Amino acid sequence: MRRRFLLHAVLVAPLLPAARPAFAAAVSPLELAGPIAQYKLYVLDEARQLVERTERFTTAVKAGELARAQALYAATREPYERIEPLAELFSDLDGAIDSRADDHAKAEQDPDFTGFHRIEYGLFHEKSTDGLAPFADKLLADVRELHTRLQDLTTPPDKVVGGAAALIEEVAATKISGEENRYSGTDLSDFQANIDGSKKIVDVLRPLLQRADAALLAQVDGNFGRVNAILARYRTADGFQNYEKLSAADRNGLQAPITALAEDLSRLRGTLGLD
Repeated sequence: MRRRFLLHAVLVAPLLPAARPAFAAAVSPLELAGPIAQYKLYVLDEARQLVERTERFTTAVKAGELARAQALYAATREPYERIEPLAELFSDLDGAIDSRADDHAKAEQDPDFTGFHRIEYGLFHEKSTDGLAPFADKLLADVRELHTRLQDLTTPPDKVVGGAAALIEEVAATKISGEENRYSGTDLSDFQANIDGSKKIVDVLRPLLQRADAALLAQVDGNFGRVNAILARYRTADGFQNYEKLSAADRNGLQAPITALAEDLSRLRGTLGLD
């Protein structure tokens, strides 16, 4: 939802006309149709998983099963984090599902603060399911509505291709501070989902990118590998370490490769002639 602090100073250079491959126009809209359709199927499957996981999660919340709801929280969010480039096209639902407390005038006490992070606040900060049933019902209704709207969406190629960078830019610019899941510390799970969603876009575009700029594709793949290797250090048997346990050095170690990946991905639109 929040692209307020994107890395314009860092990312603008690769988007200048002089940096675009001379052969970008060789990729036609017709050639993009197949990859975009493939990505749409991926998004719909993730949206289906989001509904199923949210059903289990909200059932636990409404049943007062605090420990189970806490355990389900991170995994329930993952499909949403993978498909944010298209989910965010529906700003009303994105705000209802995924806004943070500081997006609202009265923060956690604001009646418009709903969705995952409002429930997260109850489960992990207040350590209670009391009063969360209405938020659980609304969250489930909203993700079901998202699934329905995505089925009817005409998928815009520029949003898909640009989404590969947007997912990583938000991690580099704001999420790496730990602000996203500030009550639960499940940020690394979100990071991995963002990485996976971004790589899926690259994978469906791979034949076109290989032809248009094989060197850039190799660089992107290398940076994905580096980021995934770092995240793997923090995996546990049931997910990831709590983000609060990472030192400043650990976070700085993530910042540089994630920023480098964002820079590379910001060139994809130009490479495919979509700027």
